[in-house]
Amino acid sequence: MTHVDPVCGMTIEEADAVGTLDHKGVPYYFCAPQCLERFAEDPDAFLSPRDEAPASTPPGTLYTCPMDPQIVQEGPGACPICGMALEPMTATLDEGPNPELVDMTRRFRIAAALAAPIVVVAMADMAAGGRLTMARGAAINWLGLALATPVVFWAGWPFFERAWTSIVNRSPNMFTLIAMGVGAAYGYSAAATIAPAIFPSGFRMHGVVDTYFDTAAVITVLVLLGQVLELRARSRTSAAIRQLLGLAPKTARVVRGGEERDVPLADVQVGDVCRVRPGEHVPVDGVVADGYSAIDESMISGEPIPVEKPAGARVTGGTINTTGTLLVRAERVGSDTLLAQIVRMVGEAQRSRAPIQRLADRIAAWFVPAVVAIAVAAFVAWSVWGPAPRFAHALVAGVAVLIIACPCALGLATPMAIMVGTGRGATAGVLVKNAEALERLERVDTLVVDKTGTLTEGKPKLMAVVPLGASSEADALRLAAAIEQPSEHPLANAIVGAARERRIDVPRADDFRSVPGKGIIARVGAKAVALGNAAMMQDAGVAIESAAAPANELRQRGHTVMFLAVDGALAALLGVADPVKATAAAAIEALHADGLRIVMVTGDNRLTAETVAAQLGIDDVRADVLPAEKRAVVQTLQASGRTVAMAGDGVNDAPALAEAAVGIAMGTGTDVAIESAGITLVQGDLRGIVRARRLSRATMRNIRQNLWLAFVYNAVG
Repeated sequence: MTHVDPVCGMTIEEADAVGTLDHKGVPYYFCAPQCLERFAEDPDAFLSPRDEAPASTPPGTLYTCPMDPQIVQEGPGACPICGMALEPMTATLDEGPNPELVDMTRRFRIAAALAAPIVVVAMADMAAGGRLTMARGAAINWLGLALATPVVFWAGWPFFERAWTSIVNRSPNMFTLIAMGVGAAYGYSAAATIAPAIFPSGFRMHGVVDTYFDTAAVITVLVLLGQVLELRARSRTSAAIRQLLGLAPKTARVVRGGEERDVPLADVQVGDVCRVRPGEHVPVDGVVADGYSAIDESMISGEPIPVEKPAGARVTGGTINTTGTLLVRAERVGSDTLLAQIVRMVGEAQRSRAPIQRLADRIAAWFVPAVVAIAVAAFVAWSVWGPAPRFAHALVAGVAVLIIACPCALGLATPMAIMVGTGRGATAGVLVKNAEALERLERVDTLVVDKTGTLTEGKPKLMAVVPLGASSEADALRLAAAIEQPSEHPLANAIVGAARERRIDVPRADDFRSVPGKGIIARVGAKAVALGNAAMMQDAGVAIESAAAPANELRQRGHTVMFLAVDGALAALLGVADPVKATAAAAIEALHADGLRIVMVTGDNRLTAETVAAQLGIDDVRADVLPAEKRAVVQTLQASGRTVAMAGDGVNDAPALAEAAVGIAMGTGTDVAIESAGITLVQGDLRGIVRARRLSRATMRNIRQNLWLAFVYNAVG
């Protein structure tokens, strides 16, 4: 088992540790006595609160390879195919730092510091026309040997391990090519430095043989940089799951035997009654046993308007209680809750996306055998037909082929292009989390979009006031805002906000009374005012038949209709809806022009969904869809041969965002959606997808050009 030295950060095997020390019940392992001594003097100086009590993975935890997801085993280890460290398949809320990222970052920094003098000397000699080699050639070679040795054999050692693994498994890849070229360059240079006399006289200039320490060191540093960038991107993939886990409260207030007490969430049993106060997250899936409130279920449906929950209504763990106090009887707890199912779906979707096979690996699969064959042929040819000493010339010729064939641009082509591309994207409001998303985006032909928060603003707004009888629009809005002022309901906020925008003086309401699930009754001055749904009007004895036509017209536009009655007579209709973003129509038009088919998937009802789709020209509509069904829609489209991108902003979109070839989150959305996606649009404007696709095409074209030129140049050489 491997451990990270808390002092220097070095990854060490448990058997290789020089010592161990228990601190607060946690054993720590050390690579050197000095680290052990420094830690013993002041452990807290080397431990962050997160490190002090690391979350140990439970026994039986399965680990998998991020690059080869078919590799699954119990417990940590290395991938038998690519050599990468395996990662746990189950994320925890309190994960420590990624040991492989810590290790690679340290190797990169030290290697860069050691390689810098080699490069500086080589460039200075080149600028001076070779005068440094003439004057101090032997000293320069020995300096290169001293500095390049730790770079190649310590910093670059993981690449040699992965190369050996690829040879054993007969699957040559980029690391095979890197190890072969770096090893040949270093071996040739070391021999030229230590024993220059073994080389034919024609290879020596001013008594020394030219070396390639700078080549070996620079390639190692650049490949390390690429690994660090990749590991940083990978370490963020589990952030979405941690965000989801954070939606569930750590404790629940359970009512047992007439007493209330807070218990850990894991201790809540089926049948327990939990008290949920305003502003708290519902701890479990269950049924309201007593009380009345409105629950924010945007986590499930994506819709911004809280849902009224009387006694007998079902509630979902992780949703937010907005107003009243509820007693909830637990029906599903722990791993059986809907939130736990969403967590599992996100994890499965992330692992099911087979990583893109690197273009360099595909080329290396045939390039490596070809290079080795040419090197052997060169050795044989010089051994048979070369001048004396034949063996020396043959050995140099074979090694020269290996050195020349190692494309120096290989370590730089992909990471540099990705860094420039992501930097350009950031300035345009497109944040790219990983190179995989950027690579896939250019091939996308279908875009699945969520409605609420993606095509619409994501919060209700007063869209229409229809006065009836002698009432004016301003009078109706003034009275409606007056009785809604004391309420915290989103619909009330929409009405009060509209009155303020129009600078209407809102009077005070008295005798305020809320009728659960129906509406509000109050007195404004001498007038009795009621605002609510049709059931509210029926209870108040207000006739609404004459307003059926305008009410239906508002509903067909996707509005939630409220009736305003004054002194027992119907005075106005108010329509509240989630308005379409001002940029949505132009964005859909631009996406269609870019060749994309648009599919809208929403948890909202079909009437509202079709209204928005008709307004924007959406190609296909899927309404009344739950989070698991959104993911299923993406799976079905991909199974039919489509390359799908998913754009969304809510917790309920997370499984689909993770499942799609490319997940695109709105920067105005939830953290869970942003972490589940590979690309984030900072402004929440879908037109950013068009910019992102142009960026993807340009970046991938640049990478292909870099790799093609690198391999062609070296093949010709």
